Amino acid sequence: MKFNVSGTTMQTVSIDLQAGETIYSQRNVMAWMTDNIQMNTTTGGGLLKALKRSLTGGGMFVIDYAAAGPARIAFAARFPGQILPFTLQPGESLVCRKETFLCAEKSVQLDIAFQQRLGAGFFGGEGFILQRVTGPGTVWLDLSGEVVIEELAPGQRLLVHAGHVGIQTPSVQFSIQMVKGFRNVLFGGEGLFLATVTGPGRVWLQSMPVMNLAEEIGKFLPHSEAKEATTGGIAGAVIGGLLKG
Repeated sequence: MKFNVSGTTMQTVSIDLQAGETIYSQRNVMAWMTDNIQMNTTTGGGLLKALKRSLTGGGMFVIDYAAAGPARIAFAARFPGQILPFTLQPGESLVCRKETFLCAEKSVQLDIAFQQRLGAGFFGGEGFILQRVTGPGTVWLDLSGEVVIEELAPGQRLLVHAGHVGIQTPSVQFSIQMVKGFRNVLFGGEGLFLATVTGPGRVWLQSMPVMNLAEEIGKFLPHSEAKEATTGGIAGAVIGGLLKG
């Protein structure tokens, strides 16, 4: 199996498969493929796994793409950003934000991961449930905007706006911290809490969380749609505005 990530702001990954090799993905990410690839939609391991996977923001079904001979298939990013390939060793894992998973070799396990602390689940911006990918095999993950990698030493802490945390090694501790200062809370625009990530481990940070992009687009929507966006339906308001336009 060989692959190539191409593009700048809207990337694609093109994967060359040999006979018998299989790639799987969640729905709505396959861009194009040769006609000797067989598609098979499954629950990816049974109903329980499908339900667990749906909690992470993915669908209940996964699609297997099996090559009957030398073949090529391409997957496209859903938002402006970067596609990152990771070759995982047996038992090696990464913890990701919701909807980061793009596609993987069939040997890679996609599962759920829970926030380590109660407060992080409530106020950390991603909820209690994240995604976990475990090797062996290659997996491609999709982050928004530019990507910055931070290597954290044991005990080293980094304060981050929660939406910017994209991927982390399991050894990194994720928690939250209240913003200090009355004026900072009221007028700083960062909310009440910041995420704290504590080493040892590696963190992949994304420069443009999708929600930030949606909020900026929402400012230019007609008044009624902007009001809908501020009351929790921003994604629907953006899509509705585009369709009406």
